Amino acid sequence: MILKICLKGCSLSEISCEVLGTALKNNPSRLTELDLSRNIIQDSGFLHLRGFLESPDCRLQTLRLEDSSLSEISCEALVSALKNNPSRLTELDLSRNNLQDSGFLHLCGFLESPDCRLQTLRLRSCSLSEIGCEALGSAMKNKPSNLTELDLSYNKNLEHSRLLHLCGFLESAECRLQTLRLEYCRLSEISCKALVSTLKNNPSNLTELDLSGNHIQDSGFLLLCGFLESPNCKLQTLRLVDCSLSEISCNALGSALRRKPFNLKELDLSWNKRLQDSGVRHLCGFLESPDCRLQTLRLKNCRFTQTSCADLISALKSNTSHLIELDLSHNNLHYLDVQQIQDLVESPNFKLQTLRW
Repeated sequence: MILKICLKGCSLSEISCEVLGTALKNNPSRLTELDLSRNIIQDSGFLHLRGFLESPDCRLQTLRLEDSSLSEISCEALVSALKNNPSRLTELDLSRNNLQDSGFLHLCGFLESPDCRLQTLRLRSCSLSEIGCEALGSAMKNKPSNLTELDLSYNKNLEHSRLLHLCGFLESAECRLQTLRLEYCRLSEISCKALVSTLKNNPSNLTELDLSGNHIQDSGFLLLCGFLESPNCKLQTLRLVDCSLSEISCNALGSALRRKPFNLKELDLSWNKRLQDSGVRHLCGFLESPDCRLQTLRLKNCRFTQTSCADLISALKSNTSHLIELDLSHNNLHYLDVQQIQDLVESPNFKLQTLRW
């Protein structure tokens, strides 16, 4: 029984889509996942798949069309098909396609459909404009109850004013979002302030937040710590790769934990080159806390030395029960620097299983 078809990066064209569309239309009922990402199928190719998507026997739950040279024409055709048979699709990836504002408007019409069951929406690098952000925020606010994962990363024109359109959705009492990814969206401290204010109003469902590649700096991170201390914060994964953070942020994180134990299990501060040894030292205070539940810690290229390794060893020995993965790669460390940490990996008395250096 065929449940999944993955043809990612297979150099497919319109001709291939015509053959595939005919085959699927003739026997659509078993397929639950279709991945045609990174093929130059274009609008003409996608239109051949429309008949399959419109079939009442279509059981598709996951559709991935990342980087497939699609435009607003495909968006309109897709939405038309899904409105005719939208009840089963839960995951949609249209990243890296030139959908334009008209395409987003069509997509928002689907999101507002009473039969829409979409839980995961990925629109990475889709050049979201002011119009697109406003329409998307409005649509999700009008009917937000099913969406649990939203990825708008690499929309470099998102910025503060456009982020505000999404905050209305996040503030909604019916918002069920668990994962929010906003990597490399040119967000700043001001954006952090708006986002944190919104999350404090309705923080109970969000478990994963990725703000990597944004210039939030220490001032933005201090605002995030306010969210971490919020009584209803359930955040488990926080990724802040390449965010211009320094030891000040690490100190604030440790202080926040001491004031209010939280549920953080994964923390990625990689490529924050200003952390250095002083920042890692503050972070070790966080690791040593009996309330720390961190399982994964990534500190790639944070420009620290063997001094930090000694501090980490001391912290890990003080609190052995939780950390499973530690990434110290790209810090010019030598084997002798990390040998004792490697010994902890090999020891049955410690939970640490993975060390990258």
